[in-house]
Amino acid sequence: MAQPALDRRRTLKTVLPLVGILCGMGVLMYYAVPLYNMFCQVTGLGGTTQRVAASQSVEQIDRKITVQFATQTQPDLPWKFWPEERKVTINLGERKTVYFRVKSNAERAIIGHAAYNVTPLKVGEYVNKIECFCFTEERLGAGESVRMPVQLFVSPQLARDVDTDEVQTITLSYTFFESTDPEGAKDLKRLDEPKQPDQDGGMNFPDAQDGGTGGTGAS
Repeated sequence: MAQPALDRRRTLKTVLPLVGILCGMGVLMYYAVPLYNMFCQVTGLGGTTQRVAASQSVEQIDRKITVQFATQTQPDLPWKFWPEERKVTINLGERKTVYFRVKSNAERAIIGHAAYNVTPLKVGEYVNKIECFCFTEERLGAGESVRMPVQLFVSPQLARDVDTDEVQTITLSYTFFESTDPEGAKDLKRLDEPKQPDQDGGMNFPDAQDGGTGGTGAS
């Protein structure tokens, strides 16, 4: 066999396995975020919050905890996303409803998924959500803007954990990604709860952020 042909065969034997490895790595990277989120939501690891039923009865105790909110979007997702309140202070066991805004700057409907976690990581198991846009894949239409409720509480069990005695502030973070599993997505508009004029003196302060640029909200 001629030398050039032998060289080509040797090159293919080297290159083809490398191409296969690179393709495999690409697939793993593509699914890494949703798989990691699924694992954390099942195990409670990585600062992942817990989901509970609205009917669950919870004791409220007189210990204050501040929950602050951070939001961002995948860099190439043309949405704006921010909390109406940067932080709230509540008693352990007290149910609280807070609101987030999302606005699409896209010219098409996009299905998104919100990943979430809590810091410090060790308190994630004590943060419980009853209602949240992060439970399902969500569709936001072109140019749409939605006001979304999140109902949560911090378990009084936090006060019984000596490892969390120093914790006075919890950060709840959300990141919206374009969904890799759009099947069964729901319309975000179903969650929309427009703010009444008397709730902010008719000024509608959160909407002032609509004039900003880029896809990242408050952080």
